[in-house]
Amino acid sequence: MPLSTESVSPKAASLPPLPVEDPLTSSQWDILLAIAGTVIPAIEPFATANPTTHLPVKDNDYSTALSTIARLTPAQNAESVAKAYLSDSAVANPLFKEELQRIVSYYLPHAPKKQLLMVLTILNTRPGSLLLTGYATPISHQPLPVRQSILRGWATARLPMLRQLFTSLTMLSKQTWIKTTSTLNPVLGVPRVPVGMVPGKGFDYEFIQFPPGDKPEVIETDVIVVGSGCGGGVSAKNLAEAGHRVIVTEKAYHWTPDHYPMTERTGWHNLFMEGAFIQSDDSSSTIIAGQAWGGGGTVNWSASLQTQAFVRREWAARGLPFFTSAEFQDSLDRICTRMGVSTDHIQQNVPNQMLLEGARKLGYTHKVVPQNTGGNRHHCGHCTFGCGSCEKQGPVVSFLPDAARAGAQFIEGFHAEKILFKPNKKGEKVAVGVQGTWTSRDEHGGVVGPQRTRKVLIKAKRVVVSAGTMQSPLLLLRSGLNNYQIGRNLHIHPVSVLGAVHPEPTNPWEGAILTAVVSEFENLDNAGHGVKLEATNMIPSSWLIWLDWLNGLDYKLNAARMKHMGGYISLARDRDSGRVYPDPHDGRVRFAYTPSAFDKRHILEGLVALAKIQYVQGAAEIFTIVPGVPTFVRDSNADAADGINDVMFNAWLDELRKKAFPSTGNVFVSAHQMGSNRMSARPADGVVDPKGAVWGTRGLYIADASVFPSASGVNPMVTNMAISDYISRGVAEGLKDVAKL
Repeated sequence: MPLSTESVSPKAASLPPLPVEDPLTSSQWDILLAIAGTVIPAIEPFATANPTTHLPVKDNDYSTALSTIARLTPAQNAESVAKAYLSDSAVANPLFKEELQRIVSYYLPHAPKKQLLMVLTILNTRPGSLLLTGYATPISHQPLPVRQSILRGWATARLPMLRQLFTSLTMLSKQTWIKTTSTLNPVLGVPRVPVGMVPGKGFDYEFIQFPPGDKPEVIETDVIVVGSGCGGGVSAKNLAEAGHRVIVTEKAYHWTPDHYPMTERTGWHNLFMEGAFIQSDDSSSTIIAGQAWGGGGTVNWSASLQTQAFVRREWAARGLPFFTSAEFQDSLDRICTRMGVSTDHIQQNVPNQMLLEGARKLGYTHKVVPQNTGGNRHHCGHCTFGCGSCEKQGPVVSFLPDAARAGAQFIEGFHAEKILFKPNKKGEKVAVGVQGTWTSRDEHGGVVGPQRTRKVLIKAKRVVVSAGTMQSPLLLLRSGLNNYQIGRNLHIHPVSVLGAVHPEPTNPWEGAILTAVVSEFENLDNAGHGVKLEATNMIPSSWLIWLDWLNGLDYKLNAARMKHMGGYISLARDRDSGRVYPDPHDGRVRFAYTPSAFDKRHILEGLVALAKIQYVQGAAEIFTIVPGVPTFVRDSNADAADGINDVMFNAWLDELRKKAFPSTGNVFVSAHQMGSNRMSARPADGVVDPKGAVWGTRGLYIADASVFPSASGVNPMVTNMAISDYISRGVAEGLKDVAKL
């Protein structure tokens, strides 16, 4: 990537409007903000601190903290920056409360929201406070040191609900503060955009607009593709280039590349489903799924791994021989060629370099991860919030422009409510179109002001659903299909996190995010299940939420060391699955999933291996997010010749193995979802047939990661695109046959 000598300032992206009705009462806010202000408190020396509003610390401790943070700070006025950082409180910033209002109003499903409000109400009563905190006086009326001790008590409480409350509220407080504070980035030195980024010229999309009207607008096409992500983009290109009329619809809106990368505050709202706040029913797992023009391909990290042989054989053994055919490999190669997938121009950043070198020293199988960057050196750690250089060849840069040049049309802001069917002479359900609601942009071209809505009916000869693993099953269910398998067989590649602190700066936000993988442990059961070890995204609001919280001062000191950290994931190819279903209250996506003991054992082996890699790479500290496991601190007097045989290190590994993944309190995260509309050889075993057609229907196809027969075991983008390439080419051929009749 050529380096830019000019500063780049992306256009501001809008935020969702504040809710008309406040989601909390004033007393509930008092409790919630008291907790948040304890997690991220203003810190002052004893002599000047008001313990009601500030966390008082000993003068020596304050002085040490101030000098420590100042040394870490790249700014010239380091001491004043450090002082402002220590004095910052989450609740002192009105943006913090506004962000919480949006989260609670827009993203929390009905049942979890009801539970949160109930707990906040109980905590505001004397009996409830006594029961949950040990004090009759509510937490909102307690001084900060007492509030701090209450939260620490929740962290280790016998009652699982209190431990979960601690985890949820501390993580919510940390991330919301990171997104809204102005004091953190000056301490860290994280640039607004990747250093040297050259803005790219995006494709000039045109979107169909609808006039006002009370009756549904009716339009016709040959094929409607629901969803603009990896599966939808490939399908649209193939179908349009085959000469068919194609309309692609997308619930989200297109943001031009001069908005990218978005800020941490706006990016989560505009580019992710439910603001990335999709939690499993038991709160053990959080799903991060793209919801943008281009879908997950707009926010992923460029990793372009092809489906491995053992997965192909497994899928073929299920009666799906396509996956071991030359045709599948042709689709994989066609996809990778279009996106310019290669390893030729990769420059490893420090965390990825450490992963590769540590694996080499330990004899672990490892390799460089190909990138879909069109032959460019894409040195960008911000792609989670969109690629401003347009070097990442996601659907918005590649397949969707190809589709447009072949005549495809596009609709943004379209919520597909249901697929329409008409019975044929045999009594079969024949898909004849999609009905939905279109929401215009506002009068300024944004998405926050007053917007018009219009019912739209799109008639089509074929319907291709590419709404993704979390939304495609919901569309089928809203459309009246009742196959038991719809939404089941959900695989998510559950991930746990390990971090390390190194003596020298790593600046982990610099460079490409995921360019190396360790596959030594991918087949732990000799049946294709295990873990891959990878680096993770190191944008502050993605990473600093994982740091343990002991108290407000300790957290701020730890967060300030981020420039010395590296973050890694142990990613399981999960054997066991969950399901996707609509919320009974409002229909939004919900999912039931708990990582099984089988899969957690594999994740643990990955964490142990990551710890060893970081140890041999000289990490001064190593930590996990496993509850109850302390940070390993390297003994400076340890014999370097011992390597991973170091007695203290092995004692820590033993403790990690012993305490790993208790029954409650674990947190897993997923950026890969697949399988909820499984492809199968028989109707009883899945949702779509080997050609991608929905069992029991005619003219209805699914082309996205939801059709995976099981977990792919690799970052699923390329597999998704290759399957969609095959399915959409079959749809195109079928339409040609119809035209001949």
